[in-house]
Amino acid sequence: MTPSPPAPLPLPVAVLVSGGGTNLQALFDALRDARAARVTRVISSRPDAGALERARRAGALTTALADPASADEVLTALGDARLVVLAGYVKRIPPAVVARFRWRLINIHPALLPAFGGAGMYGRRVHAAVIASGAAVSGATVHYVDDEYDHGPIIAQWPVPVRPDDTPDSLAARVLEVEHRLLPSVVLELARRGAPAVPVRLSAVGSAFVAGDTLGVELEQGG
Repeated sequence: MTPSPPAPLPLPVAVLVSGGGTNLQALFDALRDARAARVTRVISSRPDAGALERARRAGALTTALADPASADEVLTALGDARLVVLAGYVKRIPPAVVARFRWRLINIHPALLPAFGGAGMYGRRVHAAVIASGAAVSGATVHYVDDEYDHGPIIAQWPVPVRPDDTPDSLAARVLEVEHRLLPSVVLELARRGAPAVPVRLSAVGSAFVAGDTLGVELEQGG
């Protein structure tokens, strides 16, 4: 009787962080029992980032970069990762790292790109800009990373309505809720595909914009 081939190992994922790491925690929670992917390394641009403690509790390897602009240092920290996720990482990725991980380096941004992105557009200032613009809809975007801030091809988006009484903080809280669901869904889908070396565009099955900001996330190849 021919023995069954061994089950494939989970895809090793590295996560780059700069802050508290709530999106990192969402990834740990979603991938804990997943066969497709596992967060194995967490790399921070700051030694005091709260995300590093989350990573240590989860048993991931941790690195605090001395020089986030050093491609050699970043590549060494990434090690054997096959998919790299920016989750609240505010530093620019060195071009040599982008080239090495082309189509395997993704970021989550708290707005519907291409609007409200670019250098300096992160955190509360993104949501303040959305409200000041009068936009009726904001949301979260997962996209590929290239040599410009918030510029690479979009992988998936999740809209969130902007309410008349929203403040930057209230809008940020609701967008963050969908970030915590969208990012793990995209990571798992890319991992199931083996982190393909070609761009993938995913769309939600069914309506992505419904009352109460709720959506059972199921992603499929876009048209």
